[in-house]
Amino acid sequence: MAEPRSVDESFLALPLSALADAALTRAVDLGCEHADLRVERIRTQSLRLRDARLESLSDGEDLGLAVRVVLEGTWGFAAGVVLTAAEAVRLAEQAVAVAQVSAAINTDRVELAPEPSYDGEWVSAYEVDPFAVPDAEKTALMTELSERLLAGDGVEHVQSSVVQVKEQKFYADTAGTRTRQQRVRIEPEFTALTVDRATGAFESMRTLAPPVGRGWEYLTGGHWDWRGELAEIPELLREKTKAPSVQAGRYDLVVDPTNLWLTIHESIGHATELDRALGYEAAYAGTSFATVDKLGSLQYGSPLMHVTGDRTVEHGLSTVGWDDEGVAGQQWDLVRDGVLVGYQVDRNMARLRGMDRSNGCAYADSAAHVPVQRMANVSLQPDPAGPSTEELIGGVERGIYVLGDKSWSIDMQRYNFQFTGQRFYAIENGRLAGQLRDVAYQATTTDFWGSMSVVGGPQTYQLGGALNCGKAQPGQVAAVSHGCPVALFENTTILNTAQESGR
Repeated sequence: MAEPRSVDESFLALPLSALADAALTRAVDLGCEHADLRVERIRTQSLRLRDARLESLSDGEDLGLAVRVVLEGTWGFAAGVVLTAAEAVRLAEQAVAVAQVSAAINTDRVELAPEPSYDGEWVSAYEVDPFAVPDAEKTALMTELSERLLAGDGVEHVQSSVVQVKEQKFYADTAGTRTRQQRVRIEPEFTALTVDRATGAFESMRTLAPPVGRGWEYLTGGHWDWRGELAEIPELLREKTKAPSVQAGRYDLVVDPTNLWLTIHESIGHATELDRALGYEAAYAGTSFATVDKLGSLQYGSPLMHVTGDRTVEHGLSTVGWDDEGVAGQQWDLVRDGVLVGYQVDRNMARLRGMDRSNGCAYADSAAHVPVQRMANVSLQPDPAGPSTEELIGGVERGIYVLGDKSWSIDMQRYNFQFTGQRFYAIENGRLAGQLRDVAYQATTTDFWGSMSVVGGPQTYQLGGALNCGKAQPGQVAAVSHGCPVALFENTTILNTAQESGR
């Protein structure tokens, strides 16, 4: 068992309390009804290899502070990089000036839903800080794993990478909250490429391992069987190159968690962000079909569908102790028994909807950016008595089984979509009957989730996710996980992507 971790002393040694006292006192003196201060330090590292040779190793650090105020019902915001009390005062004054200028065009009075005050520290669940591991050691492991894959029969090239992030935040507000947090996340990835020398055609296949809220132990501690998966990829890739092109039509579709997480992200995660449903977020990737007049009545999917928002799940990429408005992490229902019952909200959106409390979905990806409403870990819950993957496939006479995510497309209302994957298998009489190529599945959101007829058991449940979910203008990125079991979707439209593209 790993020792409990604490926020790095080097971050706690910054003048956090002095900055908060200076900024918040000045904001109150200037008449603000609310003010908060964030100090953030975000460290990133990316290692990239090509054919088992180090191609790049880059480090970055973003350190700064931000002051946000509400003055007479209008937001004001300012950010800087000088960590002094004088600068904190200046930023508070600048944020007030922004609010005064913005008041003339503000049509919605800002009021924040109440939240208890907190004074605490929270650190995400990881064992080995990746930034404490020597670069040479990390590069050696990535090289060794890449060489294993490159040595596989038929593998021409291998691209591999590992992205590591450590995020530290201090938050304080005029209600008395002061919190200190540290999150670590990591994303290793290996891709093999094979080339048909006779035709020039090529195929690729990527590892299915998701990014996670863990440390370097993800690559060394048995949390994922890296060597086992890398050993299988060459043969799987050879099978894929020889696989027949799919015949377009309708099939029962068995979707593995390694693929379904992305469908959840796009068709449920974004669609249940309240700012999209209200039309506030319209310029970047659209609004949502799941509008507020449908809350409690929209049949989102089959009665088997239970989807939660969650800021607390262990190793989740969107898991926090408190969000960037000082709201404690929590779990709640978004879809229950197939019906839309909730949204993801921040404190202002919660007040707009008459809610008693925010569910903690405010986040900024650096001190330079204002917090916006961002996605929780949105997850489809398993059936407590549900089948294993093998049992579920065993009940399908004619279908397709998909693993791994690849490309996707969805309209701006999060309603009409198309997804591909890493691998597709024909299912015949309850058995896998070889791989297929050129497969994509297409549906509308409600038709797709309405066709879900079997949900796998807890033994099939897995967290997937991404480090780079985009939103807002100026653009911000956020990391988010989506848990789900394997699931069966009946009579799904399958497209042949080669025919669609005219190949």
